[in-house]
Amino acid sequence: MSLKALIIDDEEFARKNLQILIEDHCQNIDVVGEADGKTEALAKINELKPDVIFLDIRMPSDSEGFELLEELEDAQVLVVFVTAFKDYAIRAFNANAVYYLLKPIDIDELKLAVEKLIESKKLFSENPENYTTYFRSLKNLSDTFLSNKPNNRIAISHTKGLKIVEDDTIVHLEASGNCTMLHFSDGSRYLDTRTLKIYENLLDENKFNRIHKSHIININYMTDYLNEDGHFAVLKNGSRIPVARNRVSEFVKSLKN
Repeated sequence: MSLKALIIDDEEFARKNLQILIEDHCQNIDVVGEADGKTEALAKINELKPDVIFLDIRMPSDSEGFELLEELEDAQVLVVFVTAFKDYAIRAFNANAVYYLLKPIDIDELKLAVEKLIESKKLFSENPENYTTYFRSLKNLSDTFLSNKPNNRIAISHTKGLKIVEDDTIVHLEASGNCTMLHFSDGSRYLDTRTLKIYENLLDENKFNRIHKSHIININYMTDYLNEDGHFAVLKNGSRIPVARNRVSEFVKSLKN
């Protein structure tokens, strides 16, 4: 599968550099155009109908890139954010299951982003309604950035597309290879392609505790801590989740606090 791409950045050097990297290392991406701002980008998107846009998040202001997305709600296009922001921004990107590249761009990260784009394009082609959920996640991201406040809504990438959930509904997260199985208060569960480590950094540490290399629990759903024949956290749904020996002391301390 080949994807048509539009590069949007107000700096010409940045646009040309990314285009060269894509042409040299990503044979499945065909760069069909570039734009230096929102107005030109909207015209090019309507004209060229790209499958993906590589969008500088400061173009040139913090809000212009998000203003562009507000006007694309009916478009069937995927977005890769290209940014120099770190820390808080990465958490926001991960929470909304969007693709991002940090400047200066790492070739391996670029290749990985393209692989994920192709997977998503296949899923979205089979279920176009996923674009509606996808743009909801972009709206969440925009609100998080522009308000500079954390958002407790999380977008999960699963086998049929995307699902947006409130983090309060997550009871337990369990490592499944390089993926994560999320268990919810209504009994449902979803397998996300992100690792448990990403969720450990993403979720509110006042509510979620990584008690084992393979398990994170929502403390609000815990009923008991047992230390007979091992160490276990018992959840409201009856699950007994093991607590690793090397985490017992810190875990008990957090419960007391």
